[in-house]
Amino acid sequence: MAAALLKWYDAHARILPWREKRPDPYRVWLSEIMLQQTTVAAVKDYFLKFVAKWPNVQALAAAPLDDVLKAWAGLGYYARARNLHACAKVVAGEHNGRFPEAFGGLLELPGIGPYTAGAIGAIAFDIPVAAVDGNVERVISRYYGIADPLPGTKPLIKRLTETLVPQKRAGDFAQAMMDLGATICTPKSPSCLVCPWNEGCVARAQGIQAELPRKAAKKTVPTRTAHVYWVSNSKGEVLVRQRAMKGLLAGMTEFPSSTWQEGEQDFVAPFAAEWKRVPGIVEHTFTHFHFEMIVWKSVSDQPVLDGRFVPVESLMDEALPSVMRKVAAHVLKGK
Repeated sequence: MAAALLKWYDAHARILPWREKRPDPYRVWLSEIMLQQTTVAAVKDYFLKFVAKWPNVQALAAAPLDDVLKAWAGLGYYARARNLHACAKVVAGEHNGRFPEAFGGLLELPGIGPYTAGAIGAIAFDIPVAAVDGNVERVISRYYGIADPLPGTKPLIKRLTETLVPQKRAGDFAQAMMDLGATICTPKSPSCLVCPWNEGCVARAQGIQAELPRKAAKKTVPTRTAHVYWVSNSKGEVLVRQRAMKGLLAGMTEFPSSTWQEGEQDFVAPFAAEWKRVPGIVEHTFTHFHFEMIVWKSVSDQPVLDGRFVPVESLMDEALPSVMRKVAAHVLKGK
């Protein structure tokens, strides 16, 4: 099976910015962290920006965390950016700029779990280890006809994938599996006729390939609300502040707001001023809750809410997460 897949891969490999004949462990690590829960299309420009600004792990380690967060802003799942910076510091300091060439050593680094360790180990160092992402889960579920739903089948899928990994070209095999899922064994309308594994695929034989993998029913997420304060001064600058270094969106830049809580809440002015509501509601969905925000505008030249004023035209240079970028777009659209 591995031989057939590698033959297909040699003929059809996607050309991505981080695919190289001799993969640079830094670039492999950076791309894998960025690709966690994020598409290739969304990651590509961010990846190119990062390697242009910080071409190696030592440069990234030396960068201020705030600069890294600003460069990451808009990509989402911001704990990845903080772990990325922490990992760079460990590799640059404790490992003299070299990533560990063993699966166990990679697992000890900040922000690196079993999948990422497997992907880096296989692709950068050709360690014969399985790297199971969503694409691979789909391929294996269909090939072996695994009808039980995810995430309960993850351990089985990992064990089955491990039996397929060749001792040589493990890195190419890992990338081939990912590419197969991304280009042929796609979530909808898989191209079974051109798949290198179509003859042995249980799901195809049973005509259920489009139904697999099955997923457990999603839990209903709660809705939280907040009042967001858009405070500008006489220069037209806007008030922002840094979030706490722990918790959701830690260290990112935000517009001040009330507490984020479940259920509706009354507006309470954070300081004495003339407040005007911006029509409409800004909505954003996080992994564990849906968020609805009402935005209020006021003008003040006084230092308020432990924030700082920045020019409106510089807002997108700040470490604003996607939810706060939506707030800015909502306000500026009405101007």
